[in-house]
Amino acid sequence: HVQLVESGGRSVQAGGSLRLSCSVYGYTHSSACMAWFRQAPGKEREGVAAIDGYGVTASADSVKGRFTISRDNAKNTVALQMNNLKSEDTALYYCAAYGGGRWIYWGQGTQVTVS
Repeated sequence: HVQLVESGGRSVQAGGSLRLSCSVYGYTHSSACMAWFRQAPGKEREGVAAIDGYGVTASADSVKGRFTISRDNAKNTVALQMNNLKSEDTALYYCAAYGGGRWIYWGQGTQVTVS
């Protein structure tokens, strides 16, 4: 049974920082592409940042220079360091794992609110 569990979301003031963490259970994610997505109220879910099995990363233009994705294969975790947060970063943040040609596993999400 595969489970992705996000944590670290909370309310923060604009300009502040947060670190989200995703713990992966039941799935060997060391070679899998992992990503963070987010969905704001009334908007479609969007990709925020991704990291492949080699550690190569990509991020959305809206977060470049502010957000950093990383992974710890020994701990089976993926993190999203978010700096200089803006009100438009307010959203439910999801962790996802890629497999079989699609984002196959998803967490339940962790809420980030920036005011």
